[in-house]
Amino acid sequence: MRKSNYDKQPSTHIEGKVIKGWDSIVKTLSEAWADEPVWAIDLYPGTYEEDFIAAFAKTGRKIINTRDLMRPEEEIRQLTERFMTDDVLFGYMSNVRLEEYFSPLPAPPLGECSGGIAIIGTGAAFVAKKWSMVNGQWSIVYADMARWEIQQRFRRHEVKALGIDNHEDSPSVQYKRGYFNDWNIVDHYKDELMQSGRIQFWIDSNKRDEPKMITDAQMRQGLDRTAHKPFRVVPFFDPAPWGGQWMKEVCDLPREEQNYGWCFDCVPEENSLYLEAEGTLFELPSQDVVLAHTRELLGQQVWHRFGKSFPIRFDFLDTMQGGNLSLQVHPTNEFAQREFGLPYTQDESYYLLDAADNAVVYLGLKEGVDKVQMIEDLRAAQRGEILFDAEKYVNKLPAKKHDHYLIPAGTIHCSGHDSMVLEISSTPSIFTFKLWDWARLGLDGKPRPINVERGKYVIQWDRTTPFVKSQIANHFEVLSDEDGIKEERTGLHPNEFIETRRHTFTRPVEHNTNGGVNVLNLVDGEAALIESPEGKFEPFEVHYAETFIIPACIGLYTIKPLQGECMTIKAYVRQTL
Repeated sequence: MRKSNYDKQPSTHIEGKVIKGWDSIVKTLSEAWADEPVWAIDLYPGTYEEDFIAAFAKTGRKIINTRDLMRPEEEIRQLTERFMTDDVLFGYMSNVRLEEYFSPLPAPPLGECSGGIAIIGTGAAFVAKKWSMVNGQWSIVYADMARWEIQQRFRRHEVKALGIDNHEDSPSVQYKRGYFNDWNIVDHYKDELMQSGRIQFWIDSNKRDEPKMITDAQMRQGLDRTAHKPFRVVPFFDPAPWGGQWMKEVCDLPREEQNYGWCFDCVPEENSLYLEAEGTLFELPSQDVVLAHTRELLGQQVWHRFGKSFPIRFDFLDTMQGGNLSLQVHPTNEFAQREFGLPYTQDESYYLLDAADNAVVYLGLKEGVDKVQMIEDLRAAQRGEILFDAEKYVNKLPAKKHDHYLIPAGTIHCSGHDSMVLEISSTPSIFTFKLWDWARLGLDGKPRPINVERGKYVIQWDRTTPFVKSQIANHFEVLSDEDGIKEERTGLHPNEFIETRRHTFTRPVEHNTNGGVNVLNLVDGEAALIESPEGKFEPFEVHYAETFIIPACIGLYTIKPLQGECMTIKAYVRQTL
């Protein structure tokens, strides 16, 4: 296994300095807003609200907690009940807006504001605007959070949801409320605030004991610079019941951990970005650059089709010295739209970054499968009565390094043990129906939820061995092979909206975004340099296994190997008529 040069802290440089620590943050705001009667300290759900209240109470201002202004918890649960459903994992995408949480909004405490007030919590800016105190004067600081950190707090049962106290719920139920309701509501609200230009400061509260603050001008500078150059989001790693050992070495992770199964290397809704000033890193959700620079990042046509949603996802699945993933299937578009309110589903593919000699992929059904019997066997396995015989029903294919298996929605699939998969897919991230989990327990010691009753409605029973071999297993097409550059079309399947191209090269390769965002990974070679023939950005170095984003606005760019032969896999949204 090669020596690691994988960068776990990619960043974009900004000018100025980062204000660090609560005392310095409060002092800076007190000086900047000395004459402002109303401060709105707006919080993304998942922040430690009590820390903000304690810090700003020292100013002597009257503290107003937005939770105290919201409708009673029972009413909020009724408002959101139809989106939460009674399913342990899946809900329906909410169309509630934040103002509905404050209806009706109590009257402002005008007689108690002689020393000024600080409104703290989600929706603070909305409350300040609606109250229109002192001729509408108020100032806003926004405390943002990356979803990945929020999920860690869910697991530790530390934070409350929007408008309700659900911190004792299971992490999966907390995540469900965040995914289907809270984040959808607050991202829409945050986007409006960003567009309004009223935010004056931003707080990074991802590390509890290290709050940091920058100005809105610094934030906008960082987002603008990021959207006009190649960039990487901050990767995060997580263990899994099937997790392996490959990423520990290649990504230089703590060796004492039992395993690492996941790495989200490019999922902007989940990952974060680092802005760097004078050696200090400021962390914010990478979704913020999607919100602030949608068209420059995604391109006109992708924006028109997907809105402010980054449609391409790259992540790692490490089963080296680990176990099989669950046997699973993803819902079709029709099912996802009807059952979950999703605009599109999770089509995907497995690109093998590495594989041991005995690596396999389970993909598609065998010929002549009795589907009634298969479903009955899956149900019996779910009840613990039998071990499901996957090889009786599902193709088990030998897998090797640099294979590419395409998995349009509705196709049964599973990566086997001793593989290192780069998963290239559309973005929806939790819409996996597990059919069989090899009779093992999750990391919490409990069986993971199985979804045979949902899965049976979306399995495409005609995707059998001939289909697999002719259309989705290593379906390569050489487009050109000359003078040190080989280009291949590797997919994805015509049912999927993502196109992928692989380049193997010993000299610079010319690329063009053609007006749409590109996502790439250096799947072989030590390092490569991305350059702009037009001088649009400074040369950007990437290393083995790193995923990087090329914004649509860049247009022409080249990738040059820095040592020996390199190989990249590139994904982009197919153009439509």
